[in-house]
Amino acid sequence: MNMPLAQTGSFGAATLTIDPETEAARISAALRSQLTGTLRRRGLVLGLSGGVDSSVSAALAVRAVGAKNVFALFMPEDDSDPESLRLGRLVAETFGISAVVENIGPTLKAMGCYERRDAFIRELVPEYGAGWACKIVIANALTNEGGYNISSLVVQDPEGKQTKLRMPPHVYLGIVASTNMKQRTRKQVEYFHADRLNYAVIGTPNRLEYDQGFFVKNGDGAADVKPIAHLYKSQVYQLAAHLGVPEEIRRRPPTTDTYSLQQTQEEFYFSLPYDRMDLCLYGLNNGIAAEEVGRASGLTAEQVGRVWTDIASKRKTTRYLHSGPLLVDPVSEI
Repeated sequence: MNMPLAQTGSFGAATLTIDPETEAARISAALRSQLTGTLRRRGLVLGLSGGVDSSVSAALAVRAVGAKNVFALFMPEDDSDPESLRLGRLVAETFGISAVVENIGPTLKAMGCYERRDAFIRELVPEYGAGWACKIVIANALTNEGGYNISSLVVQDPEGKQTKLRMPPHVYLGIVASTNMKQRTRKQVEYFHADRLNYAVIGTPNRLEYDQGFFVKNGDGAADVKPIAHLYKSQVYQLAAHLGVPEEIRRRPPTTDTYSLQQTQEEFYFSLPYDRMDLCLYGLNNGIAAEEVGRASGLTAEQVGRVWTDIASKRKTTRYLHSGPLLVDPVSEI
């Protein structure tokens, strides 16, 4: 008789191993069916960030409908890392995808994105301005014993000196609200091209991001299809290698590319490297004991418990991101 995984002592990174060819074929078939059936669109549009998630999504789109029916966008802005544009172009070249650059910096400036953000920062750092840079970081789950993952602001002056500061809630919310304009503006551009081409828009979240609400509502959370939302991040990397995503993209640490200081996703949101987060999330989803998850991920059972508490908190806090608009009365579809 097969023993439950948690009782066999076999839980580990290998548990998340997939057959990449079988999975790529399954996702590609689903994309074709969704496009021609439910969506009734001619092709697929996506933004290429130079990261592994959008790169894998692009490769799957090409496999599903052919390169001639996939259109990609590079959407840099004033805070973007130039590497993102270079690597995005590399992906488009690798898979033969037509693509254009849409610089959203002037649009964001016109809407006051940078000015609004900087005004909130100046409440804590009055001298913040030209030549300065910033990012938001979160407490690490391994060292955070208080149970609250408090975000902090990191600023860097023109001489390169960094300072880390606690933020009152209204400053944190103001900075995040301002930077969320970036994701929403990118999505507007994606849907412009999708509408003119009669294409559908691809969203690129992996399971960690989708499960824990690491996206902006009506921003990068908006899409017609999300082909890798069921895949743990380590599984996305397995597909990336199989599909021929360039190695330097597969080696690049996951980044938000949202703030002017370089910032990893671990710093900003997940508080653990993705391989450990994958194991913790899988363990939580499948009823595996904290002790066994700890042995597999190099954590103590207590630390695993903290991570699970954080996951539950993020799920609760971000549940509304997955929801459509609320109605007073149900409206039946005819």
